[in-house]
Amino acid sequence: MTTPATHPHHPAESHDAPWWRHAVIYQVYPRSWADGNGDGIGDLPGITSRLPYLADLGVDAVWLSPFYVSPMNDAGYDVADYRDIDPLFGTLDDADALIAQAHELGIRVIVDLVPNHTSSQHEWFQAALAAAPGSPERDRYMFAEGKGADGSQPPNNWQSVFGGPAWTRLEGADGTPGQWYLHLFDSTQPDLNWENPQVREMFTDVLAFWLDRGVDGFRVDVAHGLIKADGLPDWHERTGMLGSHEEEHRTEGAQPARAPMWDQDGVHEIYREWRQVLEGYNPEGDPAKDRILVAEAWVEPVERAVAYVRPDEMHQAFNFGFLECAWRAEDLHQVVTDSLDAADLVGAPSTWVLSNHDVVRHASRLGLEVGVTRPNGIGVGDVQPNNALGMRRARAATVLMLALPGSAYIYQGEELGLPDHTALPDEVRQDPTWERSGHTERGRDGCRVPMPWEAGQPTYGFGPGHQSWLPQPEIYGPLAVDRQQGVAGSSLELYRTLLATRRELDLGVGELVWDDGFGPDVVAFRTTDQAGVGVHVIANLGAEPVTLPTGAEVVLSSAALVGGELPTDTTVWLRVG
Repeated sequence: MTTPATHPHHPAESHDAPWWRHAVIYQVYPRSWADGNGDGIGDLPGITSRLPYLADLGVDAVWLSPFYVSPMNDAGYDVADYRDIDPLFGTLDDADALIAQAHELGIRVIVDLVPNHTSSQHEWFQAALAAAPGSPERDRYMFAEGKGADGSQPPNNWQSVFGGPAWTRLEGADGTPGQWYLHLFDSTQPDLNWENPQVREMFTDVLAFWLDRGVDGFRVDVAHGLIKADGLPDWHERTGMLGSHEEEHRTEGAQPARAPMWDQDGVHEIYREWRQVLEGYNPEGDPAKDRILVAEAWVEPVERAVAYVRPDEMHQAFNFGFLECAWRAEDLHQVVTDSLDAADLVGAPSTWVLSNHDVVRHASRLGLEVGVTRPNGIGVGDVQPNNALGMRRARAATVLMLALPGSAYIYQGEELGLPDHTALPDEVRQDPTWERSGHTERGRDGCRVPMPWEAGQPTYGFGPGHQSWLPQPEIYGPLAVDRQQGVAGSSLELYRTLLATRRELDLGVGELVWDDGFGPDVVAFRTTDQAGVGVHVIANLGAEPVTLPTGAEVVLSSAALVGGELPTDTTVWLRVG
């Protein structure tokens, strides 16, 4: 066949670009990574013991979900003390040992920061409960009087992301009703008042505390939620993480209205202050020593999302448009184009992610009919994914993703091809979404099931005990690490090859050039460095096989080629240069 027409889209960067512009970052969910003491729950010593696995995999950094002191009403995202480790996970000495071992192995460490809310057990909130309305203690949170003559109605109609009202009313020891407090998530997660200088000072100190211990950056939870609109006006659409984005009947092509609890302009002042704190830890300006901020910002349109990664704010922001994209060539082409265009406007790197601790794993998500979404869990009685199809598409999607310029995120276990536990018994669910939604949302437990390390061991080698905090499905046994190591064609070995080749060819800083000649069901592009060396990526999302260019050298493929042709749901890298 003839070579397709091409057109450039994203310019290449220098080989010595700062590490975070092209890094592959691996998310560890501490409860579910490795159990060091046999109590069935993952911990910091367990993580440290398995760090050589990540070094062998070839990642640049590890991001740890929260390990702080917490009552664990939301799996640690309800923080009671930001400067200490929950005994469930270990001690500060264990954290120091983890950071030191990771650095010795050449792995940077990014920790989760939860600034939108604290736990209701935090000393500040306990002080607020003991104080009077209008007190300095209450001003650190979002307290308000209720509506109506007796104040019995919430201050506004906002709903919690987890389901139910976003306001809870206090009651005195004598039963007298009092003020209401805001919690955009669980009622045990009261929202902080970021207009209060004490709140800002406290988090500046928290940043310094962990930077002094050697961490390399922070993933900022709900980064778009810290500032609320003046007057706390009512909101007449769903209070999902994107507000009206989750409204099922939104007009095609219409931009969502901005919800008063999300993406208010005032958040940017906060992150400019934080950026200065991090810059102070790299006075020489050495890119290898950069400490970074990563935004979890569910924001639309993409032009507003990239405002978080302007040069004086965050370094990265998660690309949820790519994660949520349907398995259609046109959709993928568009979201990659939009992502690169928007990031280029502010000189930031794009990020790419397919799974994390809050969504159905892509090995399961892609096994559903195209266009069907299950953002918040699959359980008994739900339509079940086609596991074989999901695995095939997941491999193809990953091979495509890891050729894109920018930084990529991997969620623990996706390199093994792990699906969600889609038959998790409802009685063992622990995500607060399950209860607060009145059992209408399954919650996120299915993607948080502990890792399988050794197929023949109890809990598949997750720990020395005989139980794990969530039960693992039988399918995890054949997918365990020891069943895939060194096995040609396994998901684990595919990931290792992908990461090694990506690094060898500097694809993370490459130029992207689209190929338009393979038809409407194919995503095709070249990613090459400044010398023109790289890969030609062809992803076949159609029903018919695709003929590859004559004489092309195959670098790797997500599935076997058939007669020199690219089968459906398969992505290939061909050598360029």
